[in-house]
Amino acid sequence: MKLELDRFLSYGNTILPECILIFGLLIIFLIDLVSDEKNTTIFYLTSLISLLVSSLILISRWETEAILDFSGSFQTDSFNRIFQILISLSSIICIPMALEYTECTGMAIPEFLIFILGATIGGMLLCGANDLITIFVSLECLSLCSYLLCGYTKKDIRSNEATMKYLLIGGLSSSILAYGFSWLYGLSGGETNIQKIVDGVSATQMWNSTGIFIALLCITAGLAFKLSLVPFHQWTPDIYEGSPTPVAAFLPTTSKIAAIALVTRIFNIIFIFSPNEWKILLEILAISSMILGNLVAITQTSIKRMLAYSSISQIGYILIGLITNNLNGYSSMIIYTFFYIFMNLGTFACVILFSLRTGTDNIRDYEGLYRKDPLLSISLTICLLSLGGIPPLTGFFGKLYLFWCGWQVGLYFLVIIALITSIFSIYYYLKIIKSMIYSKEKQLNPYIQTYIVSPTTFLKKNSIEFTILLCTIGSIFLGFFTNLFFYLIQDNLKLSIFIN
Repeated sequence: MKLELDRFLSYGNTILPECILIFGLLIIFLIDLVSDEKNTTIFYLTSLISLLVSSLILISRWETEAILDFSGSFQTDSFNRIFQILISLSSIICIPMALEYTECTGMAIPEFLIFILGATIGGMLLCGANDLITIFVSLECLSLCSYLLCGYTKKDIRSNEATMKYLLIGGLSSSILAYGFSWLYGLSGGETNIQKIVDGVSATQMWNSTGIFIALLCITAGLAFKLSLVPFHQWTPDIYEGSPTPVAAFLPTTSKIAAIALVTRIFNIIFIFSPNEWKILLEILAISSMILGNLVAITQTSIKRMLAYSSISQIGYILIGLITNNLNGYSSMIIYTFFYIFMNLGTFACVILFSLRTGTDNIRDYEGLYRKDPLLSISLTICLLSLGGIPPLTGFFGKLYLFWCGWQVGLYFLVIIALITSIFSIYYYLKIIKSMIYSKEKQLNPYIQTYIVSPTTFLKKNSIEFTILLCTIGSIFLGFFTNLFFYLIQDNLKLSIFIN
């Protein structure tokens, strides 16, 4: 009995950050169930406190040796911890950003926060999943909460359409991924644990078989859907446009961070004996995403659709670090993902604030915004320029390290394409900035004419404006600490078993 209790406490200690989020989720549910008066402050504080406590525990366990728990189905190491910290950070920033939006749109706040925490839990468990079944269940937990968040504005036709597309395409991608897993299960002699799959396939000498290649294709396709890589990106623009804007900000950060962690683990452990094949596949997907994402973004009239195609190109840049398949590449990939959280969420926070005050997300309606709201215009300008990689902003240093690591291992063509497409991205970012600062007509458009902003707005502790301020500061100054982040992450990644 004592042995079982010790084992239970050991397992609970391993997934303590996730357990705290589950506990916070249950508290929100119970308060909503028993309370007649809906005090939104309690709900938001509960969710933020649970996320902050979970993040502090993760940070305190920054340096973690590889530990296998739950009969080998869950692995804890420094690599997983880093991505779990990024996921919790993304959720912490997203919740204050959604506060005013949910109140203005009349959305049910408790359920919204429950789905946010549920998706966060799924993403964090996915980072440490070490078994095909655990991976699939964690991934579906993240996906199902994302579907529900996408269609949360039930009376909005665009939201309903986006949810249906997301559900159908997400179900298709999960089916393809499960089919790839079934090939691994069969070829390894009935194993689901990742390390045991490697041993089983090695014992049967099936590494060069057609079955392994089919498994690689199916798993790559299934995960490419989750990452919005071309040509598996078709759902992304419609989902961004139809979803509530805070959800559109949450999806490309939290879900993609978890998917990047999963892709890195699967390809470096299961397909370790065939690195050239998956590197070629990812290189093709990265080049396609960078080219198509940036070119199509130029033609968009909706800023949410433009940011959707921008996110497609951004994941192409991030893949450069994964394709390098070395410690420097992984470190630069993690750093750029960390920077992307602030740049992307800062941009979306500005879009949310503008849409709440005007009711539109068309790019042309931003014309002349600087004359009415210079602070919002400057913040949006900084975040967009940082996404484009303009020096000396944060995005420039992130891309510099990422491209340099790719160049060092001989990915010349991939890096050249990334540099060229980055120049293209600056064009459509500058198009928005020019529209805000320079107005063709002397008379402002109707949306800007009726735009009202209080001169003491920042003194009112508005949650969206606090998020904008935080992300803008991050988009300006975080890049100066890139070298510090780089070596700090490298020291911790050496503790991971699959990183040389």
